[in-house]
Amino acid sequence: MRGLSRPAASWTASAVLAALMAVPSSPAFADSLLSQGKTTTASSTENGGTGPALAVDGDTGTRWSSASTDSQWLQVDLGASASISKVVLNWEAAYGSGYRIQSSENGTTWTDLKTVTGGDGGIDAWDVTGSGRYVRMLGVTRATGYGYSLWELAVHVRSDGPQVPGGGDLGPNVHVFDPSMSSAAIQSRLDAVFKQQESAQFGTGRHAFLFKPGSYNVNADIGFYTSIAGLGQSPDDVTINGGVTVDAGWFNGNAAQNFWRSAENLSIQPTGGSNRWAVSQAAPFRRMHVKGALNLAPTGYGWASGGYIADSKIDGAVGPYSQQQWYTRDSSVGGWVNGVWNMVFSGVEGAPAGSFPEPPYTTLNTTPISREKPYLYVDGNGGYRVSVPSKRTGARGVSWANGSTPGSSLPLSQFYVAKPGDSAATINTALGQGLNLLLTPGVYTVDRPIDITRPNTVVLGLGLATLIPGNGVSAIKVADVDGVRLAGFLIDAGTQKSDVLVEVGPQGSSADHAANPTTLQDVFVRIGGAFAGNATTSVVVNSDDVIIDHTWLWRGDHGAGIGWNVNTAETGLVVNGDDVLATGLFVEHYRKYDVEWYGERGRTIFFQNEKAYDPPNQAAYMNGATKGWAAYKVGDAVTTHEGWGLGSYVYFNVDPTIEVDHAFETPVKPGVRFHSLLTVSLGGNGRVNHVINDTGAPASGTATIPSKVVSYP
Repeated sequence: MRGLSRPAASWTASAVLAALMAVPSSPAFADSLLSQGKTTTASSTENGGTGPALAVDGDTGTRWSSASTDSQWLQVDLGASASISKVVLNWEAAYGSGYRIQSSENGTTWTDLKTVTGGDGGIDAWDVTGSGRYVRMLGVTRATGYGYSLWELAVHVRSDGPQVPGGGDLGPNVHVFDPSMSSAAIQSRLDAVFKQQESAQFGTGRHAFLFKPGSYNVNADIGFYTSIAGLGQSPDDVTINGGVTVDAGWFNGNAAQNFWRSAENLSIQPTGGSNRWAVSQAAPFRRMHVKGALNLAPTGYGWASGGYIADSKIDGAVGPYSQQQWYTRDSSVGGWVNGVWNMVFSGVEGAPAGSFPEPPYTTLNTTPISREKPYLYVDGNGGYRVSVPSKRTGARGVSWANGSTPGSSLPLSQFYVAKPGDSAATINTALGQGLNLLLTPGVYTVDRPIDITRPNTVVLGLGLATLIPGNGVSAIKVADVDGVRLAGFLIDAGTQKSDVLVEVGPQGSSADHAANPTTLQDVFVRIGGAFAGNATTSVVVNSDDVIIDHTWLWRGDHGAGIGWNVNTAETGLVVNGDDVLATGLFVEHYRKYDVEWYGERGRTIFFQNEKAYDPPNQAAYMNGATKGWAAYKVGDAVTTHEGWGLGSYVYFNVDPTIEVDHAFETPVKPGVRFHSLLTVSLGGNGRVNHVINDTGAPASGTATIPSKVVSYP
């Protein structure tokens, strides 16, 4: 049956998306979109900007176009055989007046599902009957002198079970503000949540503040498990006249435990000219514009142990003051005031020149590969969409210098909007239908892994949404596919020991993902602290080309359920994939190696580590004949690896006489290189005998003076 056909210009964007993407809400047995993000091929491509993947990216502003001849085709691999129920084609002006819709089980032998003659362009929606793993549009007759050009090809399949709807409300803990609301009402809500969350370090409250485009006169104090974000496509679409503030009054001026919070995608006009963001781990400052200075220290300049800025513009100077380490990526700063142990920059306009060890600046002119975190925004019709930024190579400065960040965009209808209480089975059903996943603020207990098998799947958390795996299972498993985005959530290890909490690619993964890498961004793991969690390894990366962009993997050193034989965890991160890049890697307190890296051509820009505090004695902390376990271990067979700006500290508070022979262990090969390393004994509680292998003076003594190595070998 011919569903729709008229000139594309007469269709609104919302109508196009409804025709292409909507999943029927009738219910027991229904159609679901399966083609989006799948692997596509084509007989030809007009140019580099019109490749076949752009016809299944869910963005009606990108397209595939062919060479200017007939008998051209566009093919999508659904990943497995499916019962095909509908095919929707959204033609650009260069459309096919004659074409066939075909299916195949093997990509070689084709069956016609629909033959079209006399087509008039616009949107063609065909109900069909057939099955196959592959679906293609075979163009027979062009309507113009150009090739065949499709904004989108959408293949729907018949599902054999109940359908999970996409879209919906964001739940009670997402607080959405618009400029028509009174400042007093907004401030009251901000203050009430902060009062609840200011010192709730291991509480269960989770909140997100979302500001629609406009200007607001408020001061937002940000406590634990609280995110604040603008809903514009540029940070400058939302302006806070006042401040977005983190301080440490709750902890007597010590900011070393200001974890688990975030600020994203808005601008601040700070009262008094300076905004305070005194945080430590797991507190990203992303896609922000500070129209003044930025102070990273608490009032009184108490302790602060390191943090992360990305894709942000600070018009004035950034003052880290008491921050031990800090990493800034792909940003612009009006100046940088000082450094304690190591300040690391990559792709930052205005960054100080590299001068490690004194002043302690480690500076890379560009970031070799980066891709910004997905973010929620409102479109011109007031609907929610998720922007999925494009990959950048050799990046420098903010991605939004010309307004919005380049990339694709997905409507909320293409997400399963999960709420606390949803089961892993329901979430996996939604993912199996081809939906993405939005985790609204809250705590989710899962009795099986969340399985991500579709390329380009987006999993985005709001308000530090938290997953707790039960029964010793993994929390998340990702297939060896292109372009998965994991972003903005916390995993709390369950009380029954899991082997691995997050697995990216199964063991033996080998596919090339260089053109479209999987990313982990603001994905945090905690073992102990809220309760006695247990896991052997927190994250294993088996796939190639993965980008780990800001993570904190933490075996707890304080809170509930803490002890050498209580919250057990051996290793934080194991990398088996090749060409993996880590930008902003924080891994702390594991009982053996904190990081093990076996893939080739790995790179790390910024690493911060504390070794486990609590080994009971030296005998319990031996790696064979070697004293202690290195923080960062490169496998003996690796031939190429590089790292910049790495630090490891010891603080053995149970037995201060414990020694670690090497903070960093690597094979001695020409292709294995490190820059700007340091190790510290905090207050003399323990000793590090060498920084890397047998190089570097010991770190010991109560003066807490780092031992540094400028380059190795």
